[in-house]
Amino acid sequence: MTLLDGKKLSEELKLEIAEEVKQLTATGRKQPHLAAILVGNDGGSLTYVGHKVKSCEQVGFKSTLLHFDDSITEEFLLDEVKKLNENSDVDGFIVQLPLPKHINPDKVIMSIDPKKDVDGFHPVNVGKVTLGLPAYVSATPLGITKILERYNIETAGKHCVVIGRSNIVGRPMSILMSGQAKTGNATVTICHSKTKNLKEITLQADIIIAALGKPEFLTGEMVKEGAVVIDVGTTRVVDTTTKSGWRLKGDVKFDEVSVKSSAITPVPGGVGPMTVVSLLLNTLKAAKNEVN
Repeated sequence: MTLLDGKKLSEELKLEIAEEVKQLTATGRKQPHLAAILVGNDGGSLTYVGHKVKSCEQVGFKSTLLHFDDSITEEFLLDEVKKLNENSDVDGFIVQLPLPKHINPDKVIMSIDPKKDVDGFHPVNVGKVTLGLPAYVSATPLGITKILERYNIETAGKHCVVIGRSNIVGRPMSILMSGQAKTGNATVTICHSKTKNLKEITLQADIIIAALGKPEFLTGEMVKEGAVVIDVGTTRVVDTTTKSGWRLKGDVKFDEVSVKSSAITPVPGGVGPMTVVSLLLNTLKAAKNEVN
């Protein structure tokens, strides 16, 4: 069994990005600049944005964090997005989700300039990805493709089962896996809460991507021998033995599934670090004007 070490791979990619940034600035180009808007104090969001800021420093990016109270109005947030759209020094930016209930996330995402949408959530980028055109691919699916690519996992002609149909992971992942690319050309089945006979389907899978947000949902009896398993889940569960009082659990019951799989991502240390580094890759693209 191969452990698909996203943490190790992300560090390797950061070194590659840092070297490219050095080459860019050596020719007189400005530092790539990533900005982030964070509304409120959601624990997961604070941690995630903190990783992004630290990663920017590691690779030589300039970073800006705009942190607002969760009482701000939708109008105020849209105005801040507009400012970032118009700021020529900012190459790309994200608005961290989730947002407070009184703010419409779709409206906010639609207001982001697609050329600066390094999270890859804007319909323009989603549409381009669907058509196989140059675009910003949302960070988690992009990170997963990088894991498959760097670990030389064959996807062409394989049966890939994606569990979960979110617009952030499940749907774009299914498009990428079925597309004509190095980490594509798979036969893809999307499963969700209305899927019947889920176990029968997952037992046919050569590759399983679990992205439904239910801790340890995928068990050993649902996986065939030799399958590749990508665990996207990151649910905080109470654990009084830890300093924080919680720990992360994935969507996969690791102890059971790892003994049957040929390769598997851990949680933590699998997809999570690759999500952050994929955001850096998208920002580097933006700085180089590779997506128009």
